[in-house]
Amino acid sequence: MSVPDDKDRDNSPSRIKNEIDLAGYIDAALLKTETTTEQIEKLCQEAARYHYKAIFINPAYVRLCRGLLEGTGVRVGSVAGFPLGATTTEVKIYEAQENENHGAEEIDMVANIGAIKSGDFGLVERDIAGVRKALSHNATFKVIIETTLLTRVEKITTAKIVADCGADFVKTSTGMFAQASVEDVALLFETVGHKIGVKASGGIRTLQQMLAMIEAGASRIGTSAGAHIIEELKNRR
Repeated sequence: MSVPDDKDRDNSPSRIKNEIDLAGYIDAALLKTETTTEQIEKLCQEAARYHYKAIFINPAYVRLCRGLLEGTGVRVGSVAGFPLGATTTEVKIYEAQENENHGAEEIDMVANIGAIKSGDFGLVERDIAGVRKALSHNATFKVIIETTLLTRVEKITTAKIVADCGADFVKTSTGMFAQASVEDVALLFETVGHKIGVKASGGIRTLQQMLAMIEAGASRIGTSAGAHIIEELKNRR
């Protein structure tokens, strides 16, 4: 695993003493279709200022962000098969490799949700294993399973496949369709938290929401409201 520090982190809000501790959980996302270069540059400035763990942007901006964040300690992440997960394995592999070649250090790939719903877990496994094999061991690999669309059994089965295929994290959702829930984070942590990390993403916009996700087992938080959440913590002290 490339990020044991995340997986093995004490998932308790009590360990967060300041904004630096909190920022270490944050994957700041800017993945909207209409995102401009100016907005991307602003995100990078914000990420460096608050010391986020990573940013996540669409593939077209990876090179730009890698240059802007060089030496800041903020990791550059991008996506594959986003947001539907319905492209072929070969396309996901190519997209993930292109991202890494352009400087991405983390890849969040959307699993084939339709295949999960169809019970075609062989295809789900080929997708995930194919991308993991194509990436270097230095790349952090997360798999988005869109938990709000799945049954409990589907969530458990898919999470185990994600872990068995060598991914570093299982992630609740893209954030495009529904909000993450504390219950889903807890279920994923109970199922695979001894092997890989859990990333909560989708509708997390307040400090209270973020702390609840961390307490449930999340060691990464995907959000577009990182600055607001950190300022909440500052103002609470």
